[in-house]
Amino acid sequence: MNEKTKIKGQLGLYLQWPLFLGILVILTNIAVAAFSAAAGLTMSIFTLLYFVTAVFLYAYKRKKLLADLIEFSADYAWVQKRLLSDLDLPYAMVDETGRLLWMNERFAELIKEEKGGNRTLLTLFPDITKEELSGIEESVSLHTSFRESKYRMDLKPVLMDSKEQASGILETGKQKNSLVAVYLFDETEVLKYRQEIDDQKMVAGLIYLDNYDEALESVEEVRRSLLMALINRKINKYISGMTGVVKELEKDKYFFAIKQHYIPELREQRFSILEEVKAVNIGNEMSVTLSIGLGMGGETYGQNYEFARMAIDMALGRGGDQAVIKSAEKIEYFGGKSQQQEKTTRVKARVKAHALRELMESKDRLLIMGHRLSDVDSFGAAIGIYRIATALNKKAHVVINEITSSVRPVMERFLNNQDYPDDLFLNGEQAAELVDANTILVVVDVNRPSITDAPQLLQMVKTIVVLDHHRQSSEIIDNAVLSYVEPYASSACEMVAEVLQYIADGIRVKPQEADAMYAGIVIDTNNFNNQAGVRTFEAAAYLRRNGADITRVRKLFRDDMVNYKARAQAVNQAEVFEEAFAISECPADGIENPTIVAAQAANELLEIKGIKASIVMSQYNGMIYLSARSIDEVNVQVMMERLGGGGHRAVAGAQLKEMNIEEAKEKLKEVIREMMEKGEVS
Repeated sequence: MNEKTKIKGQLGLYLQWPLFLGILVILTNIAVAAFSAAAGLTMSIFTLLYFVTAVFLYAYKRKKLLADLIEFSADYAWVQKRLLSDLDLPYAMVDETGRLLWMNERFAELIKEEKGGNRTLLTLFPDITKEELSGIEESVSLHTSFRESKYRMDLKPVLMDSKEQASGILETGKQKNSLVAVYLFDETEVLKYRQEIDDQKMVAGLIYLDNYDEALESVEEVRRSLLMALINRKINKYISGMTGVVKELEKDKYFFAIKQHYIPELREQRFSILEEVKAVNIGNEMSVTLSIGLGMGGETYGQNYEFARMAIDMALGRGGDQAVIKSAEKIEYFGGKSQQQEKTTRVKARVKAHALRELMESKDRLLIMGHRLSDVDSFGAAIGIYRIATALNKKAHVVINEITSSVRPVMERFLNNQDYPDDLFLNGEQAAELVDANTILVVVDVNRPSITDAPQLLQMVKTIVVLDHHRQSSEIIDNAVLSYVEPYASSACEMVAEVLQYIADGIRVKPQEADAMYAGIVIDTNNFNNQAGVRTFEAAAYLRRNGADITRVRKLFRDDMVNYKARAQAVNQAEVFEEAFAISECPADGIENPTIVAAQAANELLEIKGIKASIVMSQYNGMIYLSARSIDEVNVQVMMERLGGGGHRAVAGAQLKEMNIEEAKEKLKEVIREMMEKGEVS
């Protein structure tokens, strides 16, 4: 037997007790000899016999005793192994690489049909990685599947020693090996029943007709009832096909309820009712579009309805003609391919103007903020709000951190001008110092908090107003007291120009202010070529009457030679992807604001025949900026949203971090391919 092998624990101590008792016998012998020498001598003989017998038993019988102990240990281990082998639960031992070292009969039966001699845990369960297996320090549970069954896999690290160590009786000098015990718990039935329960849950939904009044006006009066009857029939048939119920709330609003079981089908079909309703035509010049909001995953029916209400608001805020699914975890968008129809009525603008005036009159100080890297539309809208505040005798400041090359020519007309205070323009830190309970913050040309010029102000100011023309995304300024978001508007300057006409009587806009707002409309509409409607020209006419000069505005935006050449280079190097998408890169060397030049190049690429959308990238301050433009066939906002950006249906953008231009192009192409496969490109 190995010299290092020894008896350990209580058993080893127990075998040494005869020797310890020998010491007690010696002490007793000494005590007896102290009283009688003859008695002590006699007892010494018996003491010697005791020691000889004890040493003989301990020395000569020890090997036999150890052999018996090892045999018992082996028998005990065999019983344990038999119990594990017969255990109805699949159980196995693997090393850190996933190699199967041992498995019980239930585990072997489970994988017996698997071919190949090199079966490992990683090949049997591909979703388990080697890193997960080797990094286990304590018990973990993973969910996996094998063939058609689903399992919960418990992995437990085990320190496996020699046979004697495992017995708990003997210890050796051998080095320990780290193993992993694998337990499989079949949860197929549990998950099946859980899914059935989820499928039976109620989903609340709302359907709004986007352009009810406009569509009715476009058809003969005698056919209007027929048009609505056809639409009602399609909606009722669509919901009834999913064993749901639908109830008409108003002439253009419906509530419905379906089982959650049908949500995957709706996702796959991408809400075919959107196209079916648009196909209804009995002579109406304008197709009817609708918006759908669904709420699911809430703890109560009431919470699902609130989710549905939030979803329909999101769908309408993004321009309508789309479906939005809102759950506790995420928001999903479907549709949104149609061009948003401009509403000719200004009732909403008047209502919002009066609400804004009431809020402004209740506060003493006004802060006006646009988006990061402010453009002319953002700046012009801020100047328009400043004019309103001045007319109401309120102190106002425009928050702008970085002055871009496009804004500088317009801004210079307000600097060192005796008609304007020296503190008209503040950066974010200066504005934060002025915030108090009597401060109102007006956010223009942006509704996403992360890309505002000074996001910290959104947390500091309690009264917030949002005026924007970009379609809303899942990231919104949710603490706004007043939100006026109209995706059909061409620009924020157009919206502010309308508000100016209704908020108070006799407001006189100065020529430089009118120029700034007119310039914002011109830039965002690309000289009235993009998203310009009737109200756009009416707003431009109002600004012209207040002193806006077309020639001055045109001179403000003439390019220098460096920018012109960079734009020409971006157009020259454009790649046509899938015969419809122009993708290019704008050089950044020697250009103050390459993002502006990239946007201009994207506009020019749209003039090429056959191009449905253009995307120009520029590298600036360690980030990749994407400027996307389209005319009517592609919703570039949806495209940019998938890259973490957003914007308008025809004008959008995104920012990509931690990648180069080539990686950004490849990611963009993947998004385009996905949109084409799902039919999101007309």
